[in-house]
Amino acid sequence: MKIRIKEDEKGNVAVLINFSTHSEKFDSNYERNKFFRGLYGWKQIIRSEKSEYRYQRNGLLNEIPHIKVDSSVFIVAMKEMERIIKYMKEWEDKIDYDFLKIFLEPEEYEKLKSENIKIR
Repeated sequence: MKIRIKEDEKGNVAVLINFSTHSEKFDSNYERNKFFRGLYGWKQIIRSEKSEYRYQRNGLLNEIPHIKVDSSVFIVAMKEMERIIKYMKEWEDKIDYDFLKIFLEPEEYEKLKSENIKIR
C-alpha cells in the first residue's frame, strides 16, 4: 500500500487511523498484548521483598504526537504515516486497519505537532 497525499499550503493534513484486532488470529493473549504494547506502551511494576519499582515502557505512539479518539482510533500528522504503516503491516494478518485523510484547524494541528492528547 502506498499513500501519497499532497498537503495543503498550511500543512494541516492529518490522518485518522482506525484498527480492529481479530483475537482468534493471534496465537495467544501474549501475542495480542504484544501488539497493543508495541503501539501504546505499558507500565511495568516489579515488586521485591522491600520495594516496588515502576517503569513506563514506551510504544510507538509514545514517540509520535497523536490525538487519541478512542481505544482503536487515533490521529497523527501526515508526516508520521510511514512509521504507522510499517507497524500496521507487521500485524496485517491479525488486524484490519483503515486510514482517512483529514484537515485540522490550525490550533488543533499545533497540538498534534507538540503533544499527545486524548479527546473525551
